[in-house]
Amino acid sequence: MTTTARSGSSVPAPAPVPALSSRTASVGGSPVREILALTEAPEVISFAGGLPAPELFDSEGIRRAYDAVLSESPHRVLQYSTTEGDPALRASVAARLTTRGLPTEAGDLLITTGSQQGLSLLASALLEPGDTVLVEDPTYLAALQCFGLAGVRTVPVPTDEDGILPDALDALVAAENPKLLYLVPNFQNPTGRTLPLARRRAVAEIAARRGLWVVEDDPYGELRFGGESVPWISGCPGGEDRTVLLSSFSKVMAPGLRLGWLRGPEALRRACVIAKQAADLHTSTLDQAAAARYLADSDLDLHLEIVRDAYRVRRDALLAGLASALPAGSTWNHPEGGMFLWARLPDGLDAAALLPKAVEHKVAYVPGAPFYAGRPDAATLRMSFTTHTPKEIGVGLERLREALGA
Repeated sequence: MTTTARSGSSVPAPAPVPALSSRTASVGGSPVREILALTEAPEVISFAGGLPAPELFDSEGIRRAYDAVLSESPHRVLQYSTTEGDPALRASVAARLTTRGLPTEAGDLLITTGSQQGLSLLASALLEPGDTVLVEDPTYLAALQCFGLAGVRTVPVPTDEDGILPDALDALVAAENPKLLYLVPNFQNPTGRTLPLARRRAVAEIAARRGLWVVEDDPYGELRFGGESVPWISGCPGGEDRTVLLSSFSKVMAPGLRLGWLRGPEALRRACVIAKQAADLHTSTLDQAAAARYLADSDLDLHLEIVRDAYRVRRDALLAGLASALPAGSTWNHPEGGMFLWARLPDGLDAAALLPKAVEHKVAYVPGAPFYAGRPDAATLRMSFTTHTPKEIGVGLERLREALGA
């Protein structure tokens, strides 16, 4: 095919541009993010978002930290910096981990642009297209996206109300020869479950015996407001040299900082450094310096007590009203921390199909089906309790009761 220019001469039509990668086309967008876009109207009471409560941010303390580093060392904090991360911030994170029972040196850590980047770096450093990855079923949706973009095969491991089943995990590792297991052991997204210590030890033992990397994603661990803390898999016998711990300041300081970190064995950590150099050179120098200064000048633990107290009250308000808001025969769990609880409607009901009716009543939740790597349970749904007051939660539950005909 040709086209005619104004001069009358014919020129070839431009060839089509090359197609997008098949991985990008097959993964698709996040249904959760799309639901959030639909529920941005201020009159909607949304249990859908996985957002920390913005009114609880220590905005003044964070502002003072930025002011301090910009006034005292502007040339340093506005300049490029090392890929591994700000030494002071790494030292502060290492000290917090050590205090919480996991001995860590600053050199054991890589600062990332949110813990989501840590997962992407691990995918680049560890995974080849066609590799097999094991995940909890259900699991964190963005992890499924990350593994999809890596071109790997994602295989779900069966779970119960306490999380991943070690016997099922052992059998799948033997049968599928996976390269890694990804899990969120503390107040899991989406279910709010916490993996018991005996199962953590079993995961570490299986990883050591079978030859398996374990990626332990822990953005919610410091949001415990009930029960006893459980040690990380990273510190369990057998897991020390094959577990990577990811976490973030998003849920405990502010998500807009986009600061996370990765703790792992030296060789793998070095591979992630190279992957990060190719991705973004380094995480924001200014944001890292401000976070380090905040940790030095402010009491994050005291701030977290305020956050945990608020979240406990909000969780209790949600739990108190579910029996009247959800249809008879529904079930739900009782998380000891974090930001979510997991509910299941009676057999035959579809949470996704019912969502438009809920939105009509100006209330929202997240259907559970997108979180499954295997066959989804359409009756499940995730509810977040962090971003509304107890009074607003009560109003939202009344709207949900009207929408679902409970």
